[in-house]
Amino acid sequence: MTVAARRGRPGHSLDSLLDVAVEVFNERGYEATSMDSLAERLGVTKSAIYHHVPSKVELLRLALDRALDGLFAVLAEPAATSGPAIDRLEHVVRGSVRVLTGELPFVTLLLRVRGNTEVEQHALGRRREFDRVVTDLVRLAEDEGSVRPDVDPAVTSRLLFGTVNSLTEWYRPGGPLTPDALADALVTTLFTGLRTTPPDFFGKKSR
Repeated sequence: MTVAARRGRPGHSLDSLLDVAVEVFNERGYEATSMDSLAERLGVTKSAIYHHVPSKVELLRLALDRALDGLFAVLAEPAATSGPAIDRLEHVVRGSVRVLTGELPFVTLLLRVRGNTEVEQHALGRRREFDRVVTDLVRLAEDEGSVRPDVDPAVTSRLLFGTVNSLTEWYRPGGPLTPDALADALVTTLFTGLRTTPPDFFGKKSR
């Protein structure tokens, strides 16, 4: 059952608490992080944290949902729900890069989940659901003749998002590479080998 977030005290919002909690979870691991260590990092008492959320697991749930909700929001965008499947797939990849770069610590935490708690198992279930949607898009693009048919759609999906997810290992916001430039580079690299008809040198698909 979802627990509603509690109203925060002046000077500390739930968002700022969540930002710090995710930072510490990524540094130490969720299981190794205590409420005492979170309070120490925040410079507050544990009771101040409990004024926002009832437990550490609720912080984890909120953090994982933030990353997953962003990804599922991409799937609901008009460009991801209508038009040629290959274009929809490209939009989903671009949107996923946008979510990753905008919510980098939260996506990093999501990718480290191993299903050790009920909250983590639920998050993994939502990740599998996202993967199924992407795989179905790849399969539909293959049926439409725009994706090469010699690679299993599930494998193609894993390769696409394995590359997207690997960005958490080296991408850092504020650097010379903007999120849009990063998405352009990734899509150009991956989709050139994926499409049955590659783009020409001006970025338009050949006819």
